[in-house]
Amino acid sequence: MTKREQAERYKRYATPYYLYNEALLQQTLDTLTCEMGKDPRYVMHYAIKANANPIVLRHIKAAGLGIDCVSGGEIEVACNMGFDPRKMVFAGVGKADWEIKLGLEKGIGCFNVESVPELDVINQIATETGKKADICLRINPNVGAHTHANIVTGLSDNKFGIDMAHMFDVIEAANAMTGINLIGLHFHIGSQITEMDDFIALCDRINELQDMLDARGMSMKIINVGGGLGIDYEAPETNQVPDFKAFFEVYRKNLKLREGQELHFELGRAIVAQCGTLISQVLYVKDNTNKKFVILDAGMTELIRPALYDAHHKIVNLSSDGPTDTYDVVGPICESSDTFAINTQLPHTQRGDVIAIMSAGAYGETMASGYNCRSLPKSYSLNDIMAD
Repeated sequence: MTKREQAERYKRYATPYYLYNEALLQQTLDTLTCEMGKDPRYVMHYAIKANANPIVLRHIKAAGLGIDCVSGGEIEVACNMGFDPRKMVFAGVGKADWEIKLGLEKGIGCFNVESVPELDVINQIATETGKKADICLRINPNVGAHTHANIVTGLSDNKFGIDMAHMFDVIEAANAMTGINLIGLHFHIGSQITEMDDFIALCDRINELQDMLDARGMSMKIINVGGGLGIDYEAPETNQVPDFKAFFEVYRKNLKLREGQELHFELGRAIVAQCGTLISQVLYVKDNTNKKFVILDAGMTELIRPALYDAHHKIVNLSSDGPTDTYDVVGPICESSDTFAINTQLPHTQRGDVIAIMSAGAYGETMASGYNCRSLPKSYSLNDIMAD
């Protein structure tokens, strides 16, 4: 099948839409579970906020992963997909009462508690309903991460977590509550982290805190280090599967777990980003005096990451092998920020060409919106398109 014939096959479905490569997702999961399985103390909760598409979740469930939720809606979606609530954790700085009640009713495995007021409310609701909530305290480790400022979460001026200086007071308060069962500590320093030194710094900080716990005769069953492992947005075809071996090796070498402790992870992007592609068509090529614009039928309503984070996604013209030219690739939304790439090289591009925006499986479809009264994008499996 030629490149243009393949592109024509993609055009049988109304663009824009998300296309998921199930074979790549399965390869990623196989690699993940192989590396994680080298230590029986390791437990994985997939961060469902990255992608809640049923095509994706079926593979996640089959791999035996738990779920990391940040809303009651995500708890409901995960339960409806058949995930075991006991393998779910519920994070987030602003849990509503109904969400806390839902978590207790479903019997989720753990609430990751981010403040003293939240701890008080969970205790109150649990006591009133005759239940006991298993919790981890999310501690802000004041560890930075080499990533975009909007997705750093572990510094003292971020909204997430409990300040380290207050940790022991909060532990004592939690242990005195009748509706609370404190089982661990939770940490998360940010997302799209590709420098392993950031995770080593987190390990060092956790080791310090555990030494302090030991000195006070305190122990925790669970240490949860969150997620954050990044992917290669520059060369997605070359580096399709993240280096899970190096990631887990950081924790094996640097984190000093105590006897009987479990180490929990909450990866999202690293599992699903490379398996998803946003497929679009060229509406117009506009030649201004100083710039050429490729105007797509997909925009920030389908993929907001470039507008929100200045995120880079590799863009491929699936229809053309011609000589390259320089374009700004933009969407149809009435916002100047509706831009996917500036001064990017593409083969000669024309109306009707099929464009693939790569590495869009995480925080793509799940962050889509109906702005400008646009319809939410549909999604398909690559298996289905190739079978037609």
